[in-house]
Amino acid sequence: MPQHVLRFWETKFPQVRPLKRGGGRRYYRPEDVELLRQIRSLLYHEGYTIKGVQRLMREGSLKERVESLEGDAVDISQLSEADRRRREITQAIAQLTSLRDRLLALLEP
Repeated sequence: MPQHVLRFWETKFPQVRPLKRGGGRRYYRPEDVELLRQIRSLLYHEGYTIKGVQRLMREGSLKERVESLEGDAVDISQLSEADRRRREITQAIAQLTSLRDRLLALLEP
């Protein structure tokens, strides 16, 4: 992830607090890296806005959401064929919605 994106996210998400060492170097702990991955996934893959992710974090539902997604990933092998297809369709719809939103944002004056 580019440095300028990390610095920007540090200003938007106070939960991202890397350790700062001499010379201003930042050290990201494993929990910081996991939080950044969650933010990236919500913004880039699920179509959330920065304000939407901030709201999830403020409400405390981000952690619950990630835990439920992790649980789903573990149990996917136990899903029936219909449930697997339903899950794939839901993911495809989410990706298409995200792409549509990005395209609409590009078209706005």
